[in-house]
Amino acid sequence: MKSARTLMWGSLGLLAWTHIGYPLAAAGAARIRGYRPPRDEKFVPEVALIITAHNEEGVIAERLENALRQDYPQDRLEIVVASDGSTDGTGEVVARFEDRGVRLLELARGGKVSAQNAAVAATRADVVAFSDANSLWEPDALRLLVRNLADGEVGYVCGRVDVDGAEGDSREGLYWRYELWLREQESACGSVTGGNGGIYAVRRSAFVELGPEHSHDLGLPFRLRRRGLRSVYEPAAVAREPALPTTAAEGARKLRMLSRAWWEVLRGGLVDPRGQPPMYYAALVSHRVLRYAGGPLHVLLFLASASLAGRDRSARTLLLLQLGFGGLALAGRRRPKLPVAGAAWYYAVVTGASLAGLVRVLARGPHLTWAPVREDS
Repeated sequence: MKSARTLMWGSLGLLAWTHIGYPLAAAGAARIRGYRPPRDEKFVPEVALIITAHNEEGVIAERLENALRQDYPQDRLEIVVASDGSTDGTGEVVARFEDRGVRLLELARGGKVSAQNAAVAATRADVVAFSDANSLWEPDALRLLVRNLADGEVGYVCGRVDVDGAEGDSREGLYWRYELWLREQESACGSVTGGNGGIYAVRRSAFVELGPEHSHDLGLPFRLRRRGLRSVYEPAAVAREPALPTTAAEGARKLRMLSRAWWEVLRGGLVDPRGQPPMYYAALVSHRVLRYAGGPLHVLLFLASASLAGRDRSARTLLLLQLGFGGLALAGRRRPKLPVAGAAWYYAVVTGASLAGLVRVLARGPHLTWAPVREDS
């Protein structure tokens, strides 16, 4: 009984810390620390903008037109499309832009990170910037990203991704606004614990070639921090991406992402404290490890409270609250437009994806490749 009670309160405490306690602590620390890298608007190094694509025939032309409109010296910007085993007309569309300075790399299917590695090796620019094929950047986005790299302590900078269009029944936009707020707090504390794949740039000397089972979003910031480099967030550098139409579609995407996140936890060294500043390591555990462990922690909380419910009033209360939340989530599945119920359903799906991602990694390893959402639907 004592061990069950420890499991119950321990799992509840860790969930409360990662979702409520840590964000509040990060916000407080950000107000005290107030870190902001020195920026130089005149800093315009040579940049290679790398766009990875797999079967993106329908969107790649718009992305390239958008990239060519960047407010950045054209003689210092190279645009490269790394086509990861595309089987549609992606290559043919990109080829039409070659006379405007766009390079096409036709690669065998190996996954996003493998394509990015090949593209970096094929360029020589001082800074490598990365984008997805469906990410449309504001004209000043690249310049605003790069100005942060004028500080020699900064190795990585990510921008802000805004979700465009009607959200359908997904509540990803609500979650994403919260995540961007927390990223801003972490950046003000000295370094973010994770970025995003739609808009970011890395100093070439800081770039780390990762295997296909990793992702830059999570894999670069903690590795660079261990080398004494900071990863910062630039909210003024904006990219826009279309919203996924349903929570189910978002759940499938989260499963792919979380399988790679679990790989970093279990095999990638994310939980290794060696070389990490203590406060940054605490942020890694609080934001990343405990967030990814949300699914397993919820299972432990439910099993422990269920086992104690017959003889412990607190356990009965917690069990009833969990059952009530489950009912609310099921209501959100049937009527996703209901604000609270829809959010509960989204939380349940993402939490389930964290558990499924762990199972996937333990059984088969992480997802190595990706496909446009229209191929998944």
